[in-house]
Amino acid sequence: MNQVILVAGVDEAGRGPLAGDVYASAVILDPGRVIEGLTDSKKLTERRRDQLAMTIRERAMAWAIGSASVEEIDQMNILQATMLAMQRAVSGLGQVPDEVLIDGNRTPKLDVPTRAIVKGDLTEPAISAASILAKTARDAALLELHEQYPLYGFDQHKGYGTALHLERLRQYGPCPAHRRSFAPVRECLSI
Repeated sequence: MNQVILVAGVDEAGRGPLAGDVYASAVILDPGRVIEGLTDSKKLTERRRDQLAMTIRERAMAWAIGSASVEEIDQMNILQATMLAMQRAVSGLGQVPDEVLIDGNRTPKLDVPTRAIVKGDLTEPAISAASILAKTARDAALLELHEQYPLYGFDQHKGYGTALHLERLRQYGPCPAHRRSFAPVRECLSI
């Protein structure tokens, strides 16, 4: 009897923005239920990402999303908060994978073997799936932030440091969703 090796792919979304939590997703794909079109979430349109996210949730053997809050980002730094979000995603899977493939060049501390793969979201389907789930979850959270703080335009820039976002940040000052440890936000606190 052949034993199935469970491989989880993990990726994050939201390391660079000035606002909002950082998200990570872990996905164990079902080899018997192939999902066509998986790639780095940034290479997909929003509509296609949303379609694939629904398919991933339906067909994956397991999936989970973890996050680290703005407060955690400011307390521990964005890298450590990202690793925490990844740990939370993997622990949320409900089953223990045999190996975890992480997009990038660093891995969080886990109780299972891990491997970092630079640009893994382009080459490993499980990481691509995790990339898509993390991005769609974070985008949905930023739309909720927009409802709370409409002056900042989170629905348009998703928290990234665009000209519009920086203009609104200078105009209104930071809101509770802004990462105070990030220089552009910190500079607005001293104005």
